Amino acid sequence: MKITREVKTAILVISSILLCFWGYSFLRGKNLFDTSRKFYVVYDNVEGLTPSAPVTINGLTVGKVSTITIDQNSGKLLVEIQMNNDFPVSKSSTASIYEPGFIGGKQISINPDFNSKEYAKSGDYLQPEVKLGLTASLEKNLTPIQEKLNKVLANADALLANLNDVLDANTKANLKKTIAELNTTMTNFSSVSANADKILAENKNKLGSAVANLDKTTGNFAKISEDLEKAKLGQTVENLEKTLVNVNKLMADMESGKGTMGKLMKDEAMYNNLTKASKELELLLEDLRLHPTRYVNVSLFGKKEKPYVAPTTSTQPKK
Repeated sequence: MKITREVKTAILVISSILLCFWGYSFLRGKNLFDTSRKFYVVYDNVEGLTPSAPVTINGLTVGKVSTITIDQNSGKLLVEIQMNNDFPVSKSSTASIYEPGFIGGKQISINPDFNSKEYAKSGDYLQPEVKLGLTASLEKNLTPIQEKLNKVLANADALLANLNDVLDANTKANLKKTIAELNTTMTNFSSVSANADKILAENKNKLGSAVANLDKTTGNFAKISEDLEKAKLGQTVENLEKTLVNVNKLMADMESGKGTMGKLMKDEAMYNNLTKASKELELLLEDLRLHPTRYVNVSLFGKKEKPYVAPTTSTQPKK
């Protein structure tokens, strides 16, 4: 069968049209002969995700974003994911929009749920998730820092304003005067320090001798301490404590009326007898002084002895 020129021309035109349509679809990210799986994810915000963006699993590119359409009623975004391999993906897996770096655009990372055995088929929906990129994360962390910095700057401005109010002309003059006096004080201090260095240099030998004497005194104190230790000071103190205990016991006995001293202190009859004896002795001595002849009789010629007359209770000298 001979093919006519018209049939050849028709086949060429139809092939050209199909090739152009396939090329146009390929440039738009569609492949007419593609047998890959398609999954869908609904996002509130795609964070700048574009069609043909890579889709990865653990960093491995397994597909791309086919299309992104917006629902006119809800405003949500429907993302179509095209996967080129047969890796099993469960229905509970999440599709996270993330930013791989500062330069690259947004991508989708599928996080498989290996615990679930209910695998998704082509046309099923996956769980959406949006991760903050480096820029957004830095912005989120820097926002509170910026607010605190603004507060600090505001406080610094207020502090400088108050400082300008405080540092008026009079205060500045006093401050300058204080700095000048401080400079004079430091100069005097330098002079005193120089004099002290000079005195130390001149009395270096004396200071050495003083230090030697101090060492000698310390040695003497050590020797005294050793002698005190050898003198059994502890035993002496112990004996003293025993003596004090005995004295306390003696005082307690005296207080309770035991022993001679205790009875002397506590026996009222003995006290009265001693008082009475003392009174009689006083009367006897008084009578002896006033009438010595009653007790001492010196007679050269043998006079008769005068009879004894008992003294009265109170003997008064004759006038």
